[in-house]
Amino acid sequence: MSLQDKLYNWLTIKVVVDARPEDTAARDTMNMFEQLLANENGIQSPEVTMDEDMYYVEVDTNEKQKTYRFPRELIEVMLDQISNEPEKYVNYPDK
Repeated sequence: MSLQDKLYNWLTIKVVVDARPEDTAARDTMNMFEQLLANENGIQSPEVTMDEDMYYVEVDTNEKQKTYRFPRELIEVMLDQISNEPEKYVNYPDK
């Protein structure tokens, strides 16, 4: 999986976690992608900004900064799906 793919997956689930902080499955998935980014790419704290059309993720790789762009409609598709059909995405809190 490329760095861009990992960032895309991480950002998609981060948007869900930001909107649904009680969603333990989403949080666990986000943590998994954060571990992949850290262990495989040395990325600790991606910086996220957005405008009306795009999300921007800035990362430090090999002492260089690089910014990746992702269209909001692609990143927010999972959150939209969860919002439109919440009965399919029931949260099961930690026990």
